[in-house]
Amino acid sequence: QVQLVESGGGLVQPGGSLRLSCAASGITFSGYHMNWYRQAPGKERELVAAISTYGLSTAYADPAKGRFTISMDDDKNMVYLQMNSLKPEDTAVYYCNAARRWLVVGGHWGQGTQVTVSS
Repeated sequence: QVQLVESGGGLVQPGGSLRLSCAASGITFSGYHMNWYRQAPGKERELVAAISTYGLSTAYADPAKGRFTISMDDDKNMVYLQMNSLKPEDTAVYYCNAARRWLVVGGHWGQGTQVTVSS
């Protein structure tokens, strides 16, 4: 049974940083690309960052480029999203996702963690 559990969300001031974590079980990273998506109120879920199997490639949505970094730890079966220079528009529920196909929506989802950027 695949399980993805996110943590690390919270309230942060504009310009601050957060590191989201995703603990994965029931999968190995050799078989899945790992992604972070987010969904803001009233908006569709959107891809934020992706890391390929074995961490060979990464991809970022334009709003995340230069501010967010996705990484993985194979030994711990963990995926991370380091978010710096946070803006109010980054406020959303962030979801961890494990997908078989690169940059194609699908696969397994976590329950999400709330990130709120506000002063």
